[in-house]
Amino acid sequence: MATPSTVSLITPTGLSYQQPTGLFINNQFVGGLNGRTIDVINPATEEKICSVSEARENDVDRAVAAARKALNGPWKLATPTERSQYLYKLVTLMEESLEKLAAVESMDNGKPINSARGDIGEAIGCLRYYAGWADKIEGRVIDTSPQHFNYTRREPIGVCGQIIPWNFPLMMWAWKIGPAIACGNTVVIKTAEMTPLSALVAAELIMQAGFPPGVINIITGYGDIAGSALSRHMDVDKVAFTGSTAVGRKILKDAANSNLKKVTLELGGKSPNIVFNDANLDQAVRWIHNGVFSNMGQNCCAGSRIYVQSGIYDVFVQKLKEHVQQLVIGPPEDEKTTHGAQVSKTQLERILGYVESGKKAGARVETGGKRVDRPGCFMEPTIFSGVSSDMEIVREEIFGPVGVIAKFETVDEIVEASNDTTYGLASGIHTENLKTAIEMANKIKAGTVWVNQYNGVHWQLPFGGFKQSGIGRELGEEALFNYTQTKTVSVNLGIPVV
Repeated sequence: MATPSTVSLITPTGLSYQQPTGLFINNQFVGGLNGRTIDVINPATEEKICSVSEARENDVDRAVAAARKALNGPWKLATPTERSQYLYKLVTLMEESLEKLAAVESMDNGKPINSARGDIGEAIGCLRYYAGWADKIEGRVIDTSPQHFNYTRREPIGVCGQIIPWNFPLMMWAWKIGPAIACGNTVVIKTAEMTPLSALVAAELIMQAGFPPGVINIITGYGDIAGSALSRHMDVDKVAFTGSTAVGRKILKDAANSNLKKVTLELGGKSPNIVFNDANLDQAVRWIHNGVFSNMGQNCCAGSRIYVQSGIYDVFVQKLKEHVQQLVIGPPEDEKTTHGAQVSKTQLERILGYVESGKKAGARVETGGKRVDRPGCFMEPTIFSGVSSDMEIVREEIFGPVGVIAKFETVDEIVEASNDTTYGLASGIHTENLKTAIEMANKIKAGTVWVNQYNGVHWQLPFGGFKQSGIGRELGEEALFNYTQTKTVSVNLGIPVV
């Protein structure tokens, strides 16, 4: 039976379910104290799905207080093995609910149902990985003299505020929650206001997994209100954010101006994707296609700056153009759809603005360039050629299905072009020459270098940016360092004071 904090919905795939709509605080779904709500829109139809409670500053206070109480109470006494068991139980419940979570995510975000299934699978894999880490977070003994016993402890930071984006809602949720919980922290996680639904469904699974109240709190709100309240809150010990570089700067400033809380930021990118003359051409075309158009281009590490060596430039452009034109644009719930909707009308209009900028600057549209003539926020996959480094479409993050192709001749030339950006999140190299691959990987200033592949993100591999693409690392063992602080204990075994 529905409660006041749920609504009956049917997804476009035909699944009937109860959608939680409240704020998840202290293992309860509650309304916002100010009674405000946010309308959630299906981007494939531009129709309202439902409304969810909006978190304001006083709701953030409630969630942080619940997290602090849990941190100082039952969660403090939980053993590493118990933390692991909670996460494993959550993983099992998510596996059982995979189709439901994917259907909700597809409806909420506009991505094809097959892509949504893949994302939920990635979220499950990430949480399982960190469940395995929970009882392996160890300090070490440091020998300075026979008269001292020295050791280090890696302790949880405390209450963690986490702010996630709309492009991979539940996957980003898992990236944040997994390492934080494994290390013994409590969290208040703010979902994007455009895509809150799958995280709220997952909140029900948190209760079923038996997590103590207050360990994981999930709120939905606007970045400049709820997000800002989290990043400047005096009782939040650490904030983690994934999103734009502009907002990352604001969060860093808020953290500094409040209690100097720890900060990790995974920010924007404008990643180079480089194809050498000796690359396996057909494979390179497929990987470049994946790097640009995966998730409808709404990907911080999208390899949308495509550099092709002159010997294969013309044939590459033609092959990529033909490959892009094979994408199936359609309703996300259709199993045959390979290219869904952009997340919102605002995002679609932003992308179209960049396309017009590219046209005015003299770039050539090889394919696409227009809004799809159908209901919903659909954009044609677009490829520009004949671009120059001073164009907006080359320098700025578009966050949409737009790739730009430029020609290069030498290794020195492409190294300079690749690094000619304020970003440094990811990069791709396509070559059959191992020496070339390693030489380029060593010279490119980016947190990840993919060779003969793209978007090879995996929960075991650290992920994060150089330069203005961020601070700290998500995923892998390195993420655990973002959620622990090292305490040194030095015991005098008998040296008297002189």
